Amino acid sequence: MAARRQTHYRGKTLEELQELSLDEVVELLPARQRRSLTRPEYWNHERSKLLAKLREAKEAMEQGKEVIVKTHVRDFVVLPEFVGLKVEIHNGRDYDTVDLTLDKIGTYFAEYAHTRALVRHSAPGIGATRSSMYVPLK
Repeated sequence: MAARRQTHYRGKTLEELQELSLDEVVELLPARQRRSLTRPEYWNHERSKLLAKLREAKEAMEQGKEVIVKTHVRDFVVLPEFVGLKVEIHNGRDYDTVDLTLDKIGTYFAEYAHTRALVRHSAPGIGATRSSMYVPLK
C-alpha cells in the first residue's frame, strides 16, 4: 500500500499553520519539541543564526531563487514556516539534502541525516582468518 501524502498537521492546513505565530505553533507540537522550544537556552547563537538563514532562504524562494541552507545544527525543530525549503544537514562526514515538507513538521533535523551507515560485509579478505591462509589464490 502506497503512503498517502499528508495534507494536514493536527487538523490544520499548511496555510493555517503558516499564519500562526511561533508561540501558537509550539502549542501544537509534541511534548519534547514543545519543551525544547520554550527554553531560553534553546535559542542560542547557532540556532538563532540558522533561523535567520532559513528566513532569508524563504524570502529568496518566494522571489524565485533556489537556495539550499547548509547547517551543522541537528537539534533544530522543523517549523511550518520552513516547509518547501531545502536544507543540507551535516551527518558527521558530509551533508544530506532534505526537502522540508508538511509531514516533517515537529521533527528534528537529525532524524533525516543519519550518522551511521549500514555496513554490508562480503567474504573475508586474504589473511583475515586462520582458515583463509589455506584458500588457493585465483
